[in-house]
Amino acid sequence: MATSRRRRPQGRSRIGKVFKTLLVLAVLAGAGFAAKPLYNHFNPDEPDLTVRYRTETKAESDAARPWLEVLNTSDKPLPLSEVKLRYYFTAEDDASYAFNCVEAHIGCSNLSGTIVAMDKPSEKADHYLELGFSDKSGTVAPGGNSKGLELQLFRTDHKPLQQDDDWSFDATKSAYAESEQIAAYRQGKLAWGEEPDGGTGTTEAGGFAELPAGAVFDNFNYQGPKDTALFKHNWLVRSSEGGPGVEDTWEAGGISFPGAKDAVDGQVLNLRASTDGTTSGTSQSAIGTRNGTFRAGTYAARVKFADKPASGKNGDPIQQTFFTIGGKGAKYSELDFEYMPNGGWGAPGPRLTTTTWRNDNLEDIGARVTREHDKRLGGWHTMLIVVDKDGVTYSMDGKTLYRSSKSYVPRSDMHINFNTWFVDLDKPLSGERVWDMQIDWMYQVADQTLTAEEAEQAAESFKEGGVGYFDTSKSD
Repeated sequence: MATSRRRRPQGRSRIGKVFKTLLVLAVLAGAGFAAKPLYNHFNPDEPDLTVRYRTETKAESDAARPWLEVLNTSDKPLPLSEVKLRYYFTAEDDASYAFNCVEAHIGCSNLSGTIVAMDKPSEKADHYLELGFSDKSGTVAPGGNSKGLELQLFRTDHKPLQQDDDWSFDATKSAYAESEQIAAYRQGKLAWGEEPDGGTGTTEAGGFAELPAGAVFDNFNYQGPKDTALFKHNWLVRSSEGGPGVEDTWEAGGISFPGAKDAVDGQVLNLRASTDGTTSGTSQSAIGTRNGTFRAGTYAARVKFADKPASGKNGDPIQQTFFTIGGKGAKYSELDFEYMPNGGWGAPGPRLTTTTWRNDNLEDIGARVTREHDKRLGGWHTMLIVVDKDGVTYSMDGKTLYRSSKSYVPRSDMHINFNTWFVDLDKPLSGERVWDMQIDWMYQVADQTLTAEEAEQAAESFKEGGVGYFDTSKSD
């Protein structure tokens, strides 16, 4: 049976079609508005840059491990020094946090990082890690990218992170993909992504201050002795056989990086030595630079010496040392600070020795020169070794302790080292004894003479600039 249809007036049909078309366009526009980064709502032009992100960690992890890339989507070169990135997260249990750069195509020495508490916390974030780039980071060509930045963000008490409530975390992005939850700022203004509170905040424009050339600085923001960044930053934890001290008792587990309120940046390098009086029950610890490329200049470290064990009975002949070493034979070079609160080698303590070696011939009475200082040093001290063409100067807290002559100036490049160990186990003490030595920061500047005050001011300025590590020496 045929169905009759009433023909509608043509004018009314055209109005309906126009209305439907406008409605569809409005819906599509609304969807596009919702899908694009907040930046685009207020800046309709295409952004100059985008940020790509990936991670391989689960929501619960010992650290957040974002990998980031900055892509230049404009038709002009993009100086990275004009860019800042923010990774947002929720702090747990009022814990303090630290970050390090594992690896970066631009070099970790060209990256700064500051952890900031948000003025307006949101459900998904109350802190962010702000990353900045130095003037030496270079530029990204049109259509190019910065290549990877591999980062770690972790609690300084080293408890696991719960990242479910972290704005910038996305476990689904195991391969690089655009992420609007990583905010990017160019010359201080939001250029990509969204802030957790829906705002359009700003940040300080420009890269961080230029770092000194021919220098190495580290404030020891690491997770532990197996942290990949520790190795990448030229440190090697000792676990090999041999001496000094109790033979074959060097263990990597003696190295840790606990939080510390009296540290410049809230974390320290802790070297632990422990013993129950037996060789099998003894552990010593040491860490040093992998590359031995240091000679003339200033070696500075803020060191916390211990006068008594962290636990157990006092009395062991413990050595706590900050030293440099390199070369062999007639060109063997070694510069030592050695603190022995209970003495050792048949001499009483407390005692600090400052020693310069010019060869490794133990039968040569002139192989070394040394000066002993009867001082009790428990607590923090700024220790300096300055090498110039006329000699080697040892100082503590700005006061000169000893200067060896020109004939003992190092003739080989050297490694920088810290260690703590037992001279022997001859003391008849019972029970386990645990000793801790701590390092807040280390700073070496080639071919320059610094004072303790200048070294301390430099360490503080690096912290204020978000620089926890850099290497502008030939070892980088």
